Amino acid sequence: MKKERVLLLGKIPPPYMGPAIATAILLNSGLKDRFELIHLDTRINRSLEDMGKWSLAKVFRNIFIYARMKIILLTRWPKLVVIPISQSNTGFIKDFFFIVIARLFFRKILLHLRGSELRNWIDSNNPVMKRFIIYTLRLSNGVIVLGNNLKYLFEGIFPEKQVYVAPNGGNYSFKKSVKTEDKVRILYLANLQATKGIEDLLEALVIVAGEVNEGFVADVVGSWRSENTKTKCMEIVSVNNLPVNFHPSAAGEEKLNYFSNADLFVFTPRSPEGHPWVIVESMAAGLPIISTDKGAIRESVIDGQNGYIVEAGNTREIASRILELIKDKSRREEMGMKSRKFYEEKFTEEKMVENLTSIFHKVISEA
Repeated sequence: MKKERVLLLGKIPPPYMGPAIATAILLNSGLKDRFELIHLDTRINRSLEDMGKWSLAKVFRNIFIYARMKIILLTRWPKLVVIPISQSNTGFIKDFFFIVIARLFFRKILLHLRGSELRNWIDSNNPVMKRFIIYTLRLSNGVIVLGNNLKYLFEGIFPEKQVYVAPNGGNYSFKKSVKTEDKVRILYLANLQATKGIEDLLEALVIVAGEVNEGFVADVVGSWRSENTKTKCMEIVSVNNLPVNFHPSAAGEEKLNYFSNADLFVFTPRSPEGHPWVIVESMAAGLPIISTDKGAIRESVIDGQNGYIVEAGNTREIASRILELIKDKSRREEMGMKSRKFYEEKFTEEKMVENLTSIFHKVISEA
């Protein structure tokens, strides 16, 4: 049977950010066995430090990307164009041209939202910009969100039947390392910025250390996004003599090893999230998870079952849950087993591919 052609737009690493990781995973997933995937790399930043900086080179890169898209549409004629959408004015204006180009070639367009900031961003704009955003979104044939509780973001923009749900999923196999110490190993893995909860975790660990100073060690893995945040975090660790090890951002086998060596995963973002890959990875690794109710996290971390949902910024609550799991090994292991079970039931690569395949075919076949 002939495969339908699908043009998939999106950044790929580096830098290692959620949307770029998502694109790379999709391109290497079982989707390539079900569709003829054509990828257009929309990346204009080559490093985290490059983000947010204007340059003439970036302008030319964008022009080249638009030209490349036109060539693909002319020569490959894909049935469907999948476009990840930004949640900022600058990013969305770039997306506008992708959407318009696809419309000019009469292609089916499916948007992919990888966050949950959309409503806040739209509402922060003036009436003219709001109308422009909504008009542009409606030029497409529908949108994918990462969880059922994110469908509300498009109320009044799309009919409910055009808002599709496809959580992230990955193909992960972990071999638990043999413990050589009695200490509980806590893992935090994300970009190191205040909005991702790194300061809250360290402040919580100050409280934890006051009760079980010899009972844990924490691995913090990621890249610093702010010198001020770095200075503040280093000071918290130094002044309180916390057993915290900082590591640079990791990928591939090195990243998976951090999960394999951990006993507990903590990721407590303050700002909106989509369905973070680190949550999927920690579930696959069979770890109990402490996180916040941001984006679709609550659909993966079931409070009291495979982890705890805590209030964002509430360091005492974060500390209380960490202490509970440090002290109760059986509870920790029970939650970890449930994490792995939930992953196998809903968040494998196979499940993600099944969801996306169904959505792609539905959009392609609609009149």
